[in-house]
Amino acid sequence: MKDDDTVRQAKRTLDRIGEEGGLSATPVMKSTANSVRDHFTAEDADKNDRVEVWGTRIARGLAILAFAGLVLWMVGQVSG
Repeated sequence: MKDDDTVRQAKRTLDRIGEEGGLSATPVMKSTANSVRDHFTAEDADKNDRVEVWGTRIARGLAILAFAGLVLWMVGQVSG
């Protein structure tokens, strides 16, 4: 019986927080997605210097590939 009361109270609390905007994940996810997009499209690079923009994009793309390769190598080491 006590577990049911605890569950009901937790649901009420979550509903209240959700109504107040505390658990609104959508704006946070949109903000994060926009930040990641801006990072990999080199929005912080000088727009007048096309070489810098493309160099930044290429370097960040290669960094993703290197990170993915490192993760795969580490998983192989742990599982093998």
